[in-house]
Amino acid sequence: MKTIKEPIQSEINVKKSQFICSLFPTRTKAESKKIIQEINRQYSDATHNCTAYIVSDGEGFDDDGEPGGTAGKPMINVLRKNELHNVTAIVTRYFGGIKLGAGGLVRAYSKSVMDAVGNAEILEIEEYEVFTITFEYSDIKTADSEVRNNNLDVIDKVYSDKVSYDVVSRDSRDIVKIFEKYSGKMKAVFKNKQFLEKK
Repeated sequence: MKTIKEPIQSEINVKKSQFICSLFPTRTKAESKKIIQEINRQYSDATHNCTAYIVSDGEGFDDDGEPGGTAGKPMINVLRKNELHNVTAIVTRYFGGIKLGAGGLVRAYSKSVMDAVGNAEILEIEEYEVFTITFEYSDIKTADSEVRNNNLDVIDKVYSDKVSYDVVSRDSRDIVKIFEKYSGKMKAVFKNKQFLEKK
């Protein structure tokens, strides 16, 4: 699977209408909706802010007042054709006074997203199981040693009353088993599944 490395924006003009495509890496519907709200605020003077997203917990699109099927659907089709996941596309349109017709709108919204995708840095991603290891501060060296020796990737660290590492195994090692020998002093618990960059 693929996603984009970082947010990117591109712009095209079609018969005096301005189309600004903003692409964002996003993992969940909640993240997508938050970004869509931010763009709606940023471009509150635009004629339309049409959207499409494909994320780990679903997908969706919205024509935002354009004729049904002429904006959101063509946008999500471009994302699907490029096998992109964990991405949100928003095309902001400033109407230039010339109507494009249904076919013209489909082409304009498709091209807008295609241009942005063409300029984006694409990453290969895979879905991994994330485990949280929890331990005392006095066991940091031992935890670090196990992480190194078992080729685990630490994707997050939290220091509170105890230390927690979120880890993944890219070669399918049994993370729970690795830490079982510490009899509860150090414990690995399944957290969730995440799409991460393929190494």
